[in-house]
Amino acid sequence: MEEWRSGGVRSRKRFRNDIVYPAFRKSGYTTLWLLKIILPVSLVVRLLDYYGILVFFAGLLDPVFIYLGLPGSTAIVFITSIFLPLYAPLAIITSMSITLRELTILALMCQISHNLPVESAIQAKTGTPFWTVTTLRITMSVVVGLLLNLILPQDMGNPVFVQTDVAVITSLGDLLLLWLKSSLQVMLLIAVIVFSLNLLYSLLHAYRLIPKLSKGIEPLLRFFGLPASTGFLWLIGYIVGLAYGGALMMDQMKEGKVNRTDANLLNYHLAMSHSVLEDNILFIALGVSVWWILGVRLLVAWIVVWMRRFVLKLRFGSSELKIEN
Repeated sequence: MEEWRSGGVRSRKRFRNDIVYPAFRKSGYTTLWLLKIILPVSLVVRLLDYYGILVFFAGLLDPVFIYLGLPGSTAIVFITSIFLPLYAPLAIITSMSITLRELTILALMCQISHNLPVESAIQAKTGTPFWTVTTLRITMSVVVGLLLNLILPQDMGNPVFVQTDVAVITSLGDLLLLWLKSSLQVMLLIAVIVFSLNLLYSLLHAYRLIPKLSKGIEPLLRFFGLPASTGFLWLIGYIVGLAYGGALMMDQMKEGKVNRTDANLLNYHLAMSHSVLEDNILFIALGVSVWWILGVRLLVAWIVVWMRRFVLKLRFGSSELKIEN
């Protein structure tokens, strides 16, 4: 009995020292790194919105949106999406009167291009230049909008809207207070998610489950044109999104588990399709079909990665096109 107890104590100490503590230390550095990007960007965007600069740029896009099958008033939604997470454009959408067809087009455009200052900055740290991925996402959003306007049925009904309360900002002080409150919530959320991810990774690594997990999705990765080394990060990106997946990718690159070329290909894929649980649920709740929003994003991600591999083949030869397993 005494041996059993001592064995249990040793196991708990090993779990704490080898898994929990390392995950906690690594999470601290990663969380600070993310906050250094997210907090300043969020403040700048709020200031741009407060002084009417976002509305000005949205007005310039009004004529273009006619060709996307969208009313000009939705330009502000897309502009907001480019700069902020999906919750911000969603709050604007729920106060508008648009059809389900228009919402479907707008949903796909916002899902491909959202929170770009933060997400592109993170992807720049993991192998893909900031303006390259930003231009790619905005361009593909417009292309997808144009194509959906051609193929979607004209009558798809109306969306299910739930009106949301939007905070009234009457002064710069109100804006800073609202930013501070939201920043505290973001800080807590990021800390919890990053620690959970690092703890999950430490557990999977300690029990040698990562190779098995990655092996199981290898056929899917090959279909998407991605190397097997990106399997775990692909799963993380699809579950929690680019910001947190990018932070973990940085750690894996530092440890030599994923090279820069493989990370770059993964970035191209995740730029088009990531965080499929949260992103999709937000719009499904408003009546958008999961098949449209998920199917289109997966198709676009597949096209973008294989086009990228084709470009690499032309530039560097066939060796760059090989999918390593």
